[in-house]
Amino acid sequence: MTDIKAGRAVTYNAVKAVICRVSLILFLALSMTYVALPNAAQAQSYRFNQVKIEGNQRIEPATILTYAGIARGETVSAAQLNDAYQRILNSGLFESVSVEPRGGTLVIKVKEFPTINRISFEGNKRLKDADLAQIVRSQSRHVYSPSTAEADAAVLTEAYSQQGRYSATVTPKIIRRSENRVDLVFEIVEGKVVEIERLSFVGNRIFSDRRLRRVLETKQAGVFRSIIQKDTFIPDRVEFDKQVLRDFYLSRGYIDFRVLSVNSEIARERNGFFLTFNVREGQRFKFGEISAVSDLPEVDAEEFMRAVKIKSGKTYTPVAVETTISRMERLAIQKGMNFIRVEPRVTRNDRDLTLDIEFVISRGPRVFVERIDIEGNATTLDRVIRRQFKVVEGDPFNPRQIREAAERIRNLGFFSKADVNAREGTGPDQVIVDVNVAEQPTGSLDLGASYGTDGGLGFSIGFQESNFLGRGQSFNFSLNTASETNSVRFSFVEPALLGRKVRLRFSGNYATTEGFNSTFDTRKASFGIGLEFPISENGRLELRYQLGSDKIFNLATPVAPLVISPILQAEEAEGTVITSQLGYGFSYDTRRTGLNPNAGIVLRFGQDFAGLGGDSQFIKTTALAGAETKVYNEEVTLRAVFEGGAIASLSGTNSRVNNRFFLNGAKMRGFESLGIGPRNGNDVNGNALGGNMFAVMRFDAEFPLGLPEEYGIKGGLFLDVGSVWGLDNTYGSGVDDTLHWRSSIGFSILWTTGIGPLRFNFSKALQKEDYDRDRSFELTIQTQF
Repeated sequence: MTDIKAGRAVTYNAVKAVICRVSLILFLALSMTYVALPNAAQAQSYRFNQVKIEGNQRIEPATILTYAGIARGETVSAAQLNDAYQRILNSGLFESVSVEPRGGTLVIKVKEFPTINRISFEGNKRLKDADLAQIVRSQSRHVYSPSTAEADAAVLTEAYSQQGRYSATVTPKIIRRSENRVDLVFEIVEGKVVEIERLSFVGNRIFSDRRLRRVLETKQAGVFRSIIQKDTFIPDRVEFDKQVLRDFYLSRGYIDFRVLSVNSEIARERNGFFLTFNVREGQRFKFGEISAVSDLPEVDAEEFMRAVKIKSGKTYTPVAVETTISRMERLAIQKGMNFIRVEPRVTRNDRDLTLDIEFVISRGPRVFVERIDIEGNATTLDRVIRRQFKVVEGDPFNPRQIREAAERIRNLGFFSKADVNAREGTGPDQVIVDVNVAEQPTGSLDLGASYGTDGGLGFSIGFQESNFLGRGQSFNFSLNTASETNSVRFSFVEPALLGRKVRLRFSGNYATTEGFNSTFDTRKASFGIGLEFPISENGRLELRYQLGSDKIFNLATPVAPLVISPILQAEEAEGTVITSQLGYGFSYDTRRTGLNPNAGIVLRFGQDFAGLGGDSQFIKTTALAGAETKVYNEEVTLRAVFEGGAIASLSGTNSRVNNRFFLNGAKMRGFESLGIGPRNGNDVNGNALGGNMFAVMRFDAEFPLGLPEEYGIKGGLFLDVGSVWGLDNTYGSGVDDTLHWRSSIGFSILWTTGIGPLRFNFSKALQKEDYDRDRSFELTIQTQF
């Protein structure tokens, strides 16, 4: 028992000792927590008697305190100190920031971003430094910002993407200089152009891939890929091409045409794109029944129907509908009917694939043009833009006229962007028309070279400005020189004289030849003035006056057995001859309206009357009639041109070699320039004398040769028939000036290259005289660089 009691006593004492130790530990822990809690709460709040700012050089202390948002004597927590730190750092003014409490003083240390000393670009060849500098936002003598520099690098990369260089990289780097300045350098790796290796179509049955490629602004890479810039992949250009394709099909009657999708795949080597247009053509529709109706008592629908030029059975085109609406609305204005609107009602006949058009003539809302606001034109005068509108302030508002004016503004070629929108004015019956434009360069200085079988190698320099002094006027000057010919030309055109649709033209010309296919030299100078104005939708009339002088000299003795022509001797003896002539010219061109995209007719007729002073007295008449059409789904172009002229000398005077007609290679292929017509001594080596009359007929057919479209090579066949004949006086020289028809046939290769259009003519003369000079091959090329 004594042992058991002793054991229990030992166990009880041990447990008691453990409890005491645990109690002591808990007491100490609670005591320490109690002591520590007031200190922790006290460490999270601060009160500063002063704020000290260190490291700032350009930024005022007050500015930094404003970002910090901490006032003296204000109690702040640790979280508020962290917020102040973030606000100062996020200001973008400092490279590094630290906020340190030191007793009753708050110390804010900052390190300002350096100032950009200069900005440079390295590695760029395709884009100039000046162009890149306009893109970036970083500027010299401004604070350097890493985020802005990175954004600039992204913008520069996008600029190279627009050039088709999708592998281009731009890396911004800084070079530190003294006084906290840095040089910002954009290191550029331009990479290669990612071209469109294949441009194809899926779903087209009517028009071939080759024909559709000619429509698109985007081009397929070809042999001149290093020169042509439109064979690169640019997404914005593809979107434009989708609309161009739709317009192409709509103008040919395919009203259901759709571009279903455009697939662009980049090659595995990332050096080329494969672009595929997935299209649905639909059926071609024609015009069905055309009618006009109106419920207005003052409108005679039959009278308005006489303004309709659309014929049933013709291929449908929305241009014809728009033109008809414009004619009807103009007729209403001429009759004093304001606010007349013409809307087309289209009835679709799927059975016979026709569209019945009913023009509904109604009265629109009484809305007036309050004013026309123009913005963005720094150089172009307001009046140049305003005269494209057929309405002025106070006129009835016609949405169609506003759309037409917008199109005319874009067609000026003065602006890269021209947006015209209408918005409500100061009242519900008032409209304000806003015109927002972005100007583009309109002048150019050209250096050129040309080569022709007749004239050989020639060079030219020219200056042209289509918006002279922002007045919408055009000015051209050119100097051309070749081995035997030289010329200087200038012209000045005012397109809207006194704000009217009258073109005023001044022109001058000075030209000399030195034995050009002859044994004499010539000098000719002229100055002209003309007025041109429309007399119909497609017709224009020009009234003109020209004062000129011409002279032939240095008449050399021809090689025996030929003798000096008495005709040329008589003209040389006259010396300088002054010609004063007044004339007119009429032109009719259906291509102006574009109602038929596959065909066009051109007519020209003019007469000049010399004798209003000066030494020459004659009537000179010229005429031209030409027609062109496309057949076989627009793959083949057929063209026919008939041209002629006649000079009738008056008062016993004789025509001169400088005024008579000649047929050069452009008018009559298969023969040399000055190669046919009356000739001195009726010998192939004699001087060409020209003729008082000429007539020529040219027939052409152009067609693809089956080569890839990107090569730009087409073939052609031609047949020319013509002649030059008639002299006032042969002086008994025995010159044959009677009518003899000549003809030639040939084959052409037309090559559109990056350095200019080339034309190779292989021809054979079928009919000719013994003294004619024929030619079996001719090459012409002209380029501007």
